Amino acid sequence: MIGLLQRVTAARVEVDGSCIATIGGGLLVFVGVERGDSRGHADRLLERLLGYRVFPDEDGKMNLSLRDTQGELLLAPQFTLAANTDTGMRPSFPPAAHTPLAAELFDYLVEQACREHVLVESGRFGASMQITLTSDGPVTFLLHVRNAASARRS
Repeated sequence: MIGLLQRVTAARVEVDGSCIATIGGGLLVFVGVERGDSRGHADRLLERLLGYRVFPDEDGKMNLSLRDTQGELLLAPQFTLAANTDTGMRPSFPPAAHTPLAAELFDYLVEQACREHVLVESGRFGASMQITLTSDGPVTFLLHVRNAASARRS
């Protein structure tokens, strides 16, 4: 399971011209689900997202997590994160989980995030979303909770 996180001062998601999610300061996380991913992978990714130290402390060092700052979290499904870009000039998607599994794991991730963190919003799986953000830093990290199949490719 892949999480591309960006520290933001604001972010919002629109679907069909309507705002479905908005946050202030915190993390916008694009989530990719790969074949072989499980709820265990989602749990581990969430643990890392909530605990990853990307916010500045009093000395300006990245020592604080989303939990420490009580920042907001916006989770947005993005299957293209699981693309194979190793060859050619066009991505292919064999590494991506099929829609039923990907949707189930994304929904599970959102549910668990809502249980563990107060300020959680989400995009809509399968929708054409317009996402706007104001990057803070910019600070961007790729977190990859590996499954057996993706570990063999690396």
